[in-house]
Amino acid sequence: MKHLVNMCMGTLVQVHADLAMSVSELKKNPMAVVKEAAGRAVAILNRNSPAFYCVPPEVFEAMLDAIDDQELAKLINERASETPIPVDLSEL
Repeated sequence: MKHLVNMCMGTLVQVHADLAMSVSELKKNPMAVVKEAAGRAVAILNRNSPAFYCVPPEVFEAMLDAIDDQELAKLINERASETPIPVDLSEL
């Protein structure tokens, strides 16, 4: 994914999407923006600075899965040094 850089009041702002649209354009026809994006993330700009990102449901779900995977990996790493407790399944 490219990172677009916009000028905003003399400072550089990094945009984490290939596409960008103003809040005003989004308000006019939100579904047209979604259609034009064709499954890609869109940075929604307010005064040339990202206000939020519009992502398709599949991308959002993938992001949540990735976050969940990272949290599980962290938990696994934290518990890797613990001493295991032997368990007999027939005793459960």
